[in-house]
Amino acid sequence: MPPNTLEKSNQARVEPATLEDLPQLVQMAMDLFEMEGDFEPSYEKQEQGLKLILEEPNRGRIFVLRNDDVIIGMVNILFTISTAEGALVLILEDFFVHPSHRGQGYGTKLLSAVREFAVAKDFKRITLLTDKISEESQRFFTKNEFVFSKMIPMRLHLEPDTREVSRDEQNQVAAE
Repeated sequence: MPPNTLEKSNQARVEPATLEDLPQLVQMAMDLFEMEGDFEPSYEKQEQGLKLILEEPNRGRIFVLRNDDVIIGMVNILFTISTAEGALVLILEDFFVHPSHRGQGYGTKLLSAVREFAVAKDFKRITLLTDKISEESQRFFTKNEFVFSKMIPMRLHLEPDTREVSRDEQNQVAAE
């Protein structure tokens, strides 16, 4: 890593998000969902979801990576219980570093803060979903000691889905 990159990375700080950060967080979530095939960006939904976490800290936390007053990265972690672990565990969601700040150590800094929080609060595991098609994100997380699970994610949407997915597309995904 070039010396000036490390210096830049050390200037950014990770801290808990606040309600005042909500507009920047919503925009980052929108940017993230623009890149993902499974989700449609919706300002209202992203704002509502982020607000649910910010207003109820017993549900989870949102950490931001801030350089001066500009948020350049964010992650939200949700709290749940694992019967397999017999303990509290984290679900890591919406991990995002602005594209112009990637490859400079910021993602590692943000992920390290999550890990430190998890250890300090005695969580036993961190689980995340990463895009199947994003080799970049898979490399990043495996470099940071995440391992692939034998489990696969499945979803049941409880509201009608506006996207039409043909039976052939569903079978193709299932076969992969």
